[in-house]
Amino acid sequence: MPEGHTVHRMARLQQRWFGEAPVAVSSPQGRFAADAALVDGRVLERTDAHGKHLFQHYGLDLVVHVHLGLYGRFPNRRLPLLPPRGQIRMRMVGGTHFADLSGPSACELLTDVGVKALRSRLGADPLRPDADPDEAWARISRSRAPLATLLMDQSVIAGVGNVFRAEALFRCRLPPQLPGRELGRQRWEHLWADLTAMLRDGERRGKIETLGPEHDPAQLAPPDRGSVCASVVYVYRRAGQACLVCGTPIARATHLARNLFRCPTCQAG
Repeated sequence: MPEGHTVHRMARLQQRWFGEAPVAVSSPQGRFAADAALVDGRVLERTDAHGKHLFQHYGLDLVVHVHLGLYGRFPNRRLPLLPPRGQIRMRMVGGTHFADLSGPSACELLTDVGVKALRSRLGADPLRPDADPDEAWARISRSRAPLATLLMDQSVIAGVGNVFRAEALFRCRLPPQLPGRELGRQRWEHLWADLTAMLRDGERRGKIETLGPEHDPAQLAPPDRGSVCASVVYVYRRAGQACLVCGTPIARATHLARNLFRCPTCQAG
């Protein structure tokens, strides 16, 4: 599933290629046709993101909300326009680019009140300027749940997925099963700062690279198909390979039906 950095980058690029100009919006698949007709030809006033949610603002009470889910794709391509390929839920056409949305878990038209209600259910997003880490800390510091659960809870921290969870816990030398209430304020501030830095770097690059300058990417095994966009990393999808810090084989476990990667030595607690 695309993590928060991907959706923020998408919002930024859509603002660049489509923003502040009329946009032709359609639904070749047909499932979004009625709502697409309401925004077709309108000016895309702005785009923004909160966690893994994308919002396109076309005017008062006209906000297209997109969540890519596990299989969604929403690439921007330069004109000329190509025929739709596959099940295209929404197509945007601007002056120089077009974008086809396929496979989202959500593509809907919301009112401003609906957007506010949705965002109220989301936690602090490290990539948003209005993020309040104290809100997340208030939840974490009272929770018996392990960090592995809390970091993936979008109502606690919005935008963190499996890759950033694994890498942040490793870089901060935190055991994934450590209860939130045992984390401590100082380690929380370090964790928040590290998540923010990694997400910002991922948004800028368009991919996830978490190695520090002291570690050589050449030491890593060639990425498998599932880690192409997150191959220069410490632990994610590196089960059985040597930890770049201590040499211990990286361990993999299942936590709430998701793979969880860690170094048994560096993250022993």
